[in-house]
Amino acid sequence: MIELEVYAKGLRSESALMEFHSQMDLMPAIHYKVDTHHDLVYFEIEPGSGVTLRFLNEAFTNIGLIPRIVGQVPAGLAEGHSGTLRLV
Repeated sequence: MIELEVYAKGLRSESALMEFHSQMDLMPAIHYKVDTHHDLVYFEIEPGSGVTLRFLNEAFTNIGLIPRIVGQVPAGLAEGHSGTLRLV
């Protein structure tokens, strides 16, 4: 299991939260828990599922949020794309 924690300011708003849930419904290999008090999302991603940082970044940016990874990028996600992807 690949674990990742992401901070996204503004996630606690009801509209952003509903849109985020609909984005995550597109990928059943991603299990997540949202901490609305701190605008955090805790992800558990099944290895070999094809989930990349680019996909996760787009899930946030599509709804107008800027994701920031807390800690290091797990090796399983870093291998999913070529080159480095910076989440600003």
